[in-house]
Amino acid sequence: MYTSFADFYDRLTHDIDYIRWADYLQSAFRKFGKDPNLILELGCGTGSLAVELSKRGYDMIALDSSISMLNKAYEKARKINSDILFLNQDMRSFELYGTVDAIVCLLDSINYITSVEDIKKVFKLVNNYLNPGGLFIFDVNSPHKLSTVLGNQTFYELDEDISWVWKNTYDSKNKTTTFDITFFVKNKEGLYERYDENHVEKVFTGDEIKEALASSSLEIVGEFGDLSFDAPAVDEERIFYIAKKA
Repeated sequence: MYTSFADFYDRLTHDIDYIRWADYLQSAFRKFGKDPNLILELGCGTGSLAVELSKRGYDMIALDSSISMLNKAYEKARKINSDILFLNQDMRSFELYGTVDAIVCLLDSINYITSVEDIKKVFKLVNNYLNPGGLFIFDVNSPHKLSTVLGNQTFYELDEDISWVWKNTYDSKNKTTTFDITFFVKNKEGLYERYDENHVEKVFTGDEIKEALASSSLEIVGEFGDLSFDAPAVDEERIFYIAKKA
């Protein structure tokens, strides 16, 4: 997962406003009366959010299961002389040397965990490594988005140096959406090289998320619509959850 994709992930996700996402996290910390110093990001990808939070004075630990993505993240941090600690670990079995003040897991990383049992593993580890009262903030692609907005749809972009086709298939029985992504990238000789990526995201209902949090002794303090503190709309595409350790 995220092998060749790491080389052009940022190019294809250029519309993500990481400053706005960091603003939202800081607003959430203030809303719930927290001022964290050390933050852990699960599923950090190419490190854009971790770097933005580091710029704002937070001490950051960022982990991801993809070495290719972490290499990109490390280069970003090096350019601003940030001492972010990057870890190549699976969030279902991560280990730290101590506890942290807050944990975040964003941009639908949770949807890549394809079973409720594994979600509970992640949440139990979150509870284990959070300081008392610490916040856990994460989002999910909603059932509506995965089944309807993305499911059984094809997207594409044609550019001079990179073109891609993104074909999605929604499995209503297993409640998963499979993304088949094909890239055509122009090399130095002017020829196009093909790269294929396959990703699967799992639909989780609000009840499943809340039950998993409760089973991990995490108290849910809010369920919100995309980058807001309003209740999710019926057709919400991204849902944020904020939980805390007692």
